[in-house]
Amino acid sequence: MAAAERKSGAASVVVRPLGEADLDQADKIFRVAFGTFLGAPDPEAFAGTADFVRTRWAADPQSAFAATVDGEVVGSNFATNWGSVGCFGPLTVHPDLWDQGVGKHLMEPVLARFGTWENRHLGLFTFSHSPKHLELYRRYGFWPRFLTAVMKKQVARGAAAPGRVLYGGLTAAEQPYALSLCRALTGTVYEGLSLEREIVAAFAQGLGDTVLLQGGSDLDGLAVCHCGAGSEAGEDVCLVKFGAVRPGPGAGDRFERLLTACEQLASERGLGELNAGMSLARQDAYQHMADRGFRPWLLGVTMHRPNEAGYSHPDAFVIDDWR
Repeated sequence: MAAAERKSGAASVVVRPLGEADLDQADKIFRVAFGTFLGAPDPEAFAGTADFVRTRWAADPQSAFAATVDGEVVGSNFATNWGSVGCFGPLTVHPDLWDQGVGKHLMEPVLARFGTWENRHLGLFTFSHSPKHLELYRRYGFWPRFLTAVMKKQVARGAAAPGRVLYGGLTAAEQPYALSLCRALTGTVYEGLSLEREIVAAFAQGLGDTVLLQGGSDLDGLAVCHCGAGSEAGEDVCLVKFGAVRPGPGAGDRFERLLTACEQLASERGLGELNAGMSLARQDAYQHMADRGFRPWLLGVTMHRPNEAGYSHPDAFVIDDWR
């Protein structure tokens, strides 16, 4: 994408692709921006050993964008393609340039990317208590719909989940067929939904693995899990970035198996905490997680364009994290 110079307050902002050489600065801004907004005592230490910048850049370098002033990176944003669903973030700007329109410039290439992908449903996760964030994204057609909790529980050793297979344990010849089964499963959750990008990225970058639940000739469920430091989970944490089971009769039981399989993976990796994002619109799935000891530690709101539920409805057994 050609760099385009725009005016933002007193600063002249150039938006261009985020390059590998920019990652250290983009990561620092991500931490300082969120740490400052949330009042962390040491903003640069925000998120600890979790990495949301390098991992997303490596997953799709062409969909990562930088805002610069006088050649220096001052912010970044990332677009994510889940087939018929697109989401973005983290969008971060250095606190010295807050309220000068830099975030608006970082929205433009992301929305253009969604246009090329032809995603049908777009979304993001943001702070539910921040009128500034809600108004910025509302101007681009995103509407706040669902309170969403990032939940956690301590990992306990338990029974193994029947029918569990790990994507990383498959041969190179077996993986394409497994991906096709994953697409078929997520397509039953929401037409065109595909987590292939996340499955491949977790495996290729060594961020974790994807749990697959066998169910005859089809899959009963899948969960893309990040494990430990250097991933989006952070030290001693297993994060379910996305999980889903086949809808219909018995979905609750399949969801219980999936949660068991994720906890099993966390235990095998020697991790002490299991994290997962859950929209409160998915009340049955939320109740299952609460009954297993998951408790919210972070609350936000998902904003949607168009103003539709997508796959967030009461009988959807889906885990996701749009942060």
